[in-house]
Amino acid sequence: MTVFEKARTFVYRNARSLDLALWQYHFENGSKEAVMHALSAYQNPDGGFGHGLEADNFNPNSAPMQTWKAANIIDGIGFEGEHPVISGMLRYLESGADFDNDRRQWLNTVPTNNDYPHAIWWEYSGSSLFNYNPTAALAAFILLHSPKNSPLYNKGIDITGEALEYYYSPDTEPEQHVTSCYIELYNALKKSDITTFDLDKLKAAISANIDKLICRDTSKWGKEYVSLPSTFISGADSEFISGYEDLCLAECEFITKNQLPDGSYNVPWQWCTDYREFTLAENWWKSIITTNNMLFLRNMNKL
Repeated sequence: MTVFEKARTFVYRNARSLDLALWQYHFENGSKEAVMHALSAYQNPDGGFGHGLEADNFNPNSAPMQTWKAANIIDGIGFEGEHPVISGMLRYLESGADFDNDRRQWLNTVPTNNDYPHAIWWEYSGSSLFNYNPTAALAAFILLHSPKNSPLYNKGIDITGEALEYYYSPDTEPEQHVTSCYIELYNALKKSDITTFDLDKLKAAISANIDKLICRDTSKWGKEYVSLPSTFISGADSEFISGYEDLCLAECEFITKNQLPDGSYNVPWQWCTDYREFTLAENWWKSIITTNNMLFLRNMNKL
């Protein structure tokens, strides 16, 4: 069996319904509507998302980070237009739930996380990280999907300006997930007709942070929680690939050589808690990582 065939077999045997729908969309002419239908199972009546959509957090209650994950999936399949899932998300974001009015950011962690199995980084310790993860990406979703000149859209514009001011500050330390959120914001601004913000400046700031974050020590790949090229670079057509072509090819070789016998890949992190549910989450992540690896190979013209 080829690398792809082994990956497909693993996903079909182990993936959640949502992750299988994503595999079928990307590789088997599956529909966007099938992905949206599977995604809707994780949505709450308030429009937000929970129920372990982000597989390291089993909290069923709505939370900004889980809602970001839904936004990431929706924009990852290029879904445009109206949909009940999207209108529900916009309702949640407009409600002010889990939004800190003083810091003008959505909470990174929420108190109810502590009531359910979760990784240590989703523990709520009485405060939230305010580093624009996931706020910058949620602002991107608002700009792409909310009605123009609506109160929520205008809020998204304001938050974008504040997020960029934060990102450009010399005191802001580069961080993998934060930079990924700003890539989502950059892509949203490119798709929009908003001319208020300097896209060249944002691209340069993202590029500078990518250079600091990408792990060039390939011996750590798949073993430690480090940033691989594919963390920021989607494929050969990415705007951020310049200077990293050889490293991206090295990742393609890594993906090909380090597939496990069952077709999956190692999950290079642990929850660092006593929750035994990590075993279940780890298997979900294996399907997600396997799909993402096949996408990277395809986008690098190596599949």
